[in-house]
Amino acid sequence: MRISGVNIPDEKKTRIALTYIYGVGGTSAEKILEKTKIDKEKKAKELSRDEVMKIQKALEEGQEIEGELRQKKRSNIDRIKSIKTYKGTRHTRGLPARGQRTKSNSRTVRGNVRKTAGSGKRKVELK
Repeated sequence: MRISGVNIPDEKKTRIALTYIYGVGGTSAEKILEKTKIDKEKKAKELSRDEVMKIQKALEEGQEIEGELRQKKRSNIDRIKSIKTYKGTRHTRGLPARGQRTKSNSRTVRGNVRKTAGSGKRKVELK
């Protein structure tokens, strides 16, 4: 089943399956299901065509999702980069932008490649 261009897993409950859509979390999924009066414990494969259309309509009118949200997020980052704020320069350099420490953490942002800590000494040749 597809909602907003995203394949929704059939075997999961509807409230969990909706979180596969970018921009929909657990709380917003429950609000959508309350608004459309659909049982949140129902599995996604058990949804009728009408229920899917109700969910689709609620998503379109209620909030930004998928491509629209990604584009807005990208443009916000590009804007702070272009005005050269501190946060923008951190994005440009690929470092944490929200004040996290970088001495021991930030592996996910900086990349998982560890630099080897060698002694730097060379072997001395004996004559």
